[in-house]
Formats: sequence, C-alpha cells, structure tokens
Amino acid sequence: MTSHGDYCVADLSLAPSGQRKIDWAYKNMPVLRAIEQELIAEQPFAGLNIAVSVHVEAKTACLARVLRSGGAHVSLTGCNPLSTQDDVAAALAADGMHVYCIHGANEKEYTEHLSMALEIQPDIVIDDGGDFAMLLHTTHRHLLSKLIGGCEETTTGVHRLQILSKENRLAYPVIAVNDARCKHLFDNRFGTGQSVWTSIMSTTNLLVSGKSVVIAGFGMCGQGVALRAKGMGARVIITEIDPVKACEALMEGYEVMTMAEAASIGDMFITLTGCRDIVTKEHFVNMKDGAVCCNAGHFDVEINIPDLKSLSKSQSVLRDNIDGYLLSDGRTICILAQGRLVNLASGDGHPVEIMDMSFALQAQSARYMAVHGASLEKKVYDIPKEIDDRVASILLQTKGLQIDTLSAEQEKYVSTWDI
Repeated sequence: MTSHGDYCVADLSLAPSGQRKIDWAYKNMPVLRAIEQELIAEQPFAGLNIAVSVHVEAKTACLARVLRSGGAHVSLTGCNPLSTQDDVAAALAADGMHVYCIHGANEKEYTEHLSMALEIQPDIVIDDGGDFAMLLHTTHRHLLSKLIGGCEETTTGVHRLQILSKENRLAYPVIAVNDARCKHLFDNRFGTGQSVWTSIMSTTNLLVSGKSVVIAGFGMCGQGVALRAKGMGARVIITEIDPVKACEALMEGYEVMTMAEAASIGDMFITLTGCRDIVTKEHFVNMKDGAVCCNAGHFDVEINIPDLKSLSKSQSVLRDNIDGYLLSDGRTICILAQGRLVNLASGDGHPVEIMDMSFALQAQSARYMAVHGASLEKKVYDIPKEIDDRVASILLQTKGLQIDTLSAEQEKYVSTWDI
C-alpha cells in the first residue's frame, strides 16, 4: 500500500499501466470531451470541492479529470472494493488527484476510504449506490452545512434516497442522474447487457448458446442481459415480482416462472434486482451440479452466500473470480466475483462509449447543482430535460448524424387545442 496525505493506493508504481487505460478511454469519450471544453471555458466549479464515489476504473478517471478541468478540487474513492483498478488509482494519484481506494479492501478499510474522500469537505457529492449519502446522514453530518447537493448514479441509490425524501429525512438536494433517459435506456440496458456477458464469458470461458439462463429482475438492466442471452442462443427464463414486467417478458418471448421453479432448470443465474435474498438456500439445494451464479444488481446481498456456505462442506477457488462450493451430495455451485457486481468485480464495467454518455450527464448535473443547488429544496430531482437532450445531441453530432425538427405549424399543432 502506498499512502500519503493526498492519496491511499495499492502501488504508485502501477501508474503507467493505469495511464494507458485512461488515455484509451478518453480517446473514445467524445461527448465528455466536448463537455470538458465548455467547463474549461466557464469554470463553473471554481472554488468548489467535489467528492466522487464511483467504481474507480479508467472511465471514472476521465470524469474526475474533467471535473477538475472545470475548476473543481476533486477527491475520488470507490463504491465497491472489488471494482477498483489499482493501476488507474495509481495514475490519478501520480497526477495529483486526491484518491483513496485499494482493490480488495476489507469493510473497515473501504469505509475509511469513503471518509478520507469526504475530508475534502465537499460542496457537491457524486454517489454510486448511496455510500456517501449513508455517511452524510449518520456519522458525517458535520459536513452538511457546507454541502450544496449531490448526484446519484444508480437505481439502487436513487431508491434509497427517495425513501429518505419521503420520510423528510433527506439532508440535501440530489439529482437522480440514473433516471435520465440517456442513462436509464442506454447505460442500464445496453451497457449492462454487454458488460455482464463480457465478464461472465471471460471469467468462465463457457458457451452461452444452448444453456438455460435465469435472469432475476426485468427492469432495464435485466432486459439488456436477457436480450444478449437470447441473441447468443440461450434459453432465457425471467423471474419477477412485478406482474406488468412479467407480462412484458412473456410478450418478448421469454419464459416466466418463480425462482423456486427455475432453480432446478438453470445453468446460469444472474440477479439484477437491487434487493436481497433473491437466490437462497431453498434454491441452492435444487440447483444442477456446476450451476453458475452471479450478481449484476448492486450490493452483494442478492445471492445469499452465507446460506450457500451453510450447505457446503468445502470451498475452493476454481478459477480467477470463481469460487466453488462443494455440497454434501457432491454437487458444486459456482459463484462469480464473490457475489459482487460481476461486470466490475470481474471485468472492466460498461463499454467506454456508454460511460461517455453517463459521465457527460454526471458532469452536466454537477454543473447544474453548482449553479442552482443553493436554491433547491432537500429532495430528489429528475435530471433537467435539457441536459438529457444535450448529451444525446452531442453524441449524434460526433457521429455526423442529424434528426428532424418540428416546424412552427407542427409546434402549434402539438401544443394547442386548435385544429
């Protein structure tokens, strides 16, 4: 571990490798680069401190640097100890960034890193899953007086903040970046769909075609994973608690059943619910020998690992990021990435172009919070439509594409009762 007042990383000598990753990502993020040029000219973050808790890998590094280009004093930490890429963290530390994260940190170390990042006394926080929010509403309430507001990246995090808001306990305004159309549609559906399968296939080196794949949750993320599984020739089974989403899955050609029914059928199980105890003891006892389970929701509670341990007589590492649990009857259940986010803990996360859009939204939302946050109530806000539209428009421009616009007569037709 290399520790200094301004950073805490695994090994500063890894910086050159991390810098190559960052350079590659930055080259393929044209939307974020366009936003950066605006921020350099405007300097909306001058004099402001921004604390960021997002998966620390190359695309996140680009976001942190763009915020700094806009005048911010930035501190960065992870939101999952297994998704941190130590070489990227080292590159940022070598570049003068306040960065506090180490791959594989235990729970105590992980929480300490969050606290270190908050020592910057942020004016704005950018959260992924609500870990900053948890500290700011409990042990770090002394930082609230300076805090303007925050931005939240994930479905799970937005949900947790909305609960606080409904209970009138939310301590600062938050923009729900996750719910932007550019984020919700493209990041959650296409980004998750590709990155989850890229990670599963590279981790297991197993064929997808012909296998029965059980997908728990048919939100945008589940839809993306199901689409890719179907395209690769898998038999796709959806489990759901929402009858409308279950009907949607049925009408898209997927099988729908309970997890109890699917347990004995599936070859691969992927959870994408944001809830806990989706796969538990009652399911493990009926799974096939060699069944592969992984989580692509958020926290490592969707697959109940303690339940599996209680059924097992031994545990072994079968391959990098694959733990095998040997049951008393000789069956082995395989868990990828310790039940944490498989596409980050066992892969590089979403494709660069997807995070280009998502982090452009984050940068724009942070700018909005810097300008308007002081006048906002303490509640969760939808991302302004103009931010969403601008990010999409910039992407189309980078690809040389144009779209139609309404004429004055059409505008009048769709906005009035006049015929």
